[in-house]
Amino acid sequence: MRIKEFIVVEGKDDTTAIKRAVNADTIETNGSAINQETIEKIKRAQESRGVIIFTDPDYPGEKIRKTIAEKVPGAKHAFLPKEAAIAKNGKGLGVEHAQIEAIRNALRDAQIMSEAIKEEITQEDLITAGLIGGSGSKERRILLGKILKIGYTNGKQLHKRLMMFQISRQEFAEALAVVVQEERNE
Repeated sequence: MRIKEFIVVEGKDDTTAIKRAVNADTIETNGSAINQETIEKIKRAQESRGVIIFTDPDYPGEKIRKTIAEKVPGAKHAFLPKEAAIAKNGKGLGVEHAQIEAIRNALRDAQIMSEAIKEEITQEDLITAGLIGGSGSKERRILLGKILKIGYTNGKQLHKRLMMFQISRQEFAEALAVVVQEERNE
């Protein structure tokens, strides 16, 4: 599988994992302290071939993603579910620990986040759906993030992520129906 865009990752181990899974070029941020030189390199890559931001599913990874997204509009975003990024020994979390197929799926599902936020889904909708502030809400958000391919978010970030990806009320309702069905099947 050849990826045209540059894939932005956190470090060398992530690059190694990406290259095992796909034929692609990477740019490493070398952690969360992204310097201006790296941002300029990512901007140049976005202009020439496009970029896919593929960071670890943890707080530092989300911080890096947010920093790049603010400075490099139009970048695609690939997300790994947390359980797909856990080391075999259970003592690590990151892209470098993911299986080849999980990496390929995440890259295949990469999407452009849009800043054109349309207010369709409200905070009240999220509360009513049991995605915020209730028993089992975290598990529902995890499943919803997988179904919509937008990654895991905490309660505060869910609404923003839904708006950034321009998830329609219809798409949200369909995904929520799957979440409810999964709960019933448990």
